[in-house]
Amino acid sequence: MKKIILCFDDEKIVLNSLKSQLKNKFGSQYRYEVAESASEAMEIIEEIHEEYESPVMLIIVSDWLMPEMKGDEFLIQVHEKYPSTIKMMLTGQADEDAIERAKQYANLRKCLAKPWNEQELLEDIYNALELEQK
Repeated sequence: MKKIILCFDDEKIVLNSLKSQLKNKFGSQYRYEVAESASEAMEIIEEIHEEYESPVMLIIVSDWLMPEMKGDEFLIQVHEKYPSTIKMMLTGQADEDAIERAKQYANLRKCLAKPWNEQELLEDIYNALELEQK
């Protein structure tokens, strides 16, 4: 089964940092994708599902405060189309209502605060992917 981590944030420096941390920890175990907008992220998700005939394990790490669409709204849309996608939020701005909406309507696995603790983020991603395999 192909495992893919998609990081979605409007700040390039955050995306570069996340991708670097993930690659340093997990190496070539996973495919890494980044997106700076909701439309770009959805396009990547749809391409992934078209590209692989076998099941794909996809985890999304999404910011909340985005110019095109808030992270909770995006994750809800993803959940409606691809419910098996693992969804996490990494944010410094989300309010409690947005987090609750994402938990209720998008099956949000975890919400982490920015600036994030690298070890905690990597452990949460690893645990989410391992639990999903069982």
